[in-house]
Amino acid sequence: MLSKETLTFLKNLDKNNNREWFQAHKSDFEAAKANLAALTGYLIGKMLRFDPELAGILPDACVFRIYRDIRFSKDKRPYKNNIGAYIAPGGRKSMAPGYYLHIQPGNSFVAGGEYHPGAPELLKVRNAIANDTGEFLKIVNGKKYREMFGEMHGERLKTAPKGFSADHKAAEYLKLKDFVAYHEMFDDNFLLSKEFPDYVVGVFKQMYPLNQFMRKALATR
Repeated sequence: MLSKETLTFLKNLDKNNNREWFQAHKSDFEAAKANLAALTGYLIGKMLRFDPELAGILPDACVFRIYRDIRFSKDKRPYKNNIGAYIAPGGRKSMAPGYYLHIQPGNSFVAGGEYHPGAPELLKVRNAIANDTGEFLKIVNGKKYREMFGEMHGERLKTAPKGFSADHKAAEYLKLKDFVAYHEMFDDNFLLSKEFPDYVVGVFKQMYPLNQFMRKALATR
């Protein structure tokens, strides 16, 4: 369960995003990090019931660092104003199709699917959508999927990609460069409720068919 202290830490960090403040409140950060790891561990345990490929994944391998890479950024704030975890085979570094939990006061959400694939991976996904259109459309047009996620999120081309017909039944999906299911959770009070962890599990369960489709596509040669 997410703690009130975790959200309080993030709110205070957003107002005091500097190293001096962070060092003075390092224990609060460690507590927030441990809280997220515990929540992630709970989620993994529940998610194994529908996604056995997550077996053996440790929470610490899923939780992202809070430190920002500011080397090439005009924004020199050293810390993120959020904490998050990416649950997938291989953990966060694998970036395999999986499940993302983003905790940020007033702007929390969950997401899943395939984000920013490289050119070879993108072609594999597009080929899978073009060749297995019925299976893909059944997933993204499913009633529960549409109620939970609506339209697929991600960057897209203005026209059909080279090698694919503009008249294809799934032409709008073939234009995508990302394939992301996204669900907002802006109510901070709900994040602190006892129902929240199992609600997230339920949302992730609705993402599972999309992730499986993406994993299958990426496994092709």
